[in-house]
Amino acid sequence: MGTKKIRSILIDHPGMMGRDRFFDLMATHGLLVRKRKNRVYTTNSNHRFRKYSNLIKELEIDRKNQVWVSDITYVKVGETPYYLSLITDAYSNKIVGHCIAKSLEAKHSLSA
Repeated sequence: MGTKKIRSILIDHPGMMGRDRFFDLMATHGLLVRKRKNRVYTTNSNHRFRKYSNLIKELEIDRKNQVWVSDITYVKVGETPYYLSLITDAYSNKIVGHCIAKSLEAKHSLSA
């Protein structure tokens, strides 16, 4: 339960202190709930490398296995970073292939 919730329960208690003093008291005793860490953003489209055009932009996808799309995402398991390569059917949104590896080597994407 967070400090705000605890304070809202105790607000009518006789001798209840002000908000800032209550937060200071909780902090002194190490009872504040820690803020969540910021999310890791792994996509950077502003780079100097070649950017490929969208070849299926005008294509009408009307059946499964007509177009497959792929993506790589970063997954942290404990303290170890992994890279998950996924191949997805664009029509049904089902995953048709995957590979998880410790590196971004092309062979892992190909094995997916």
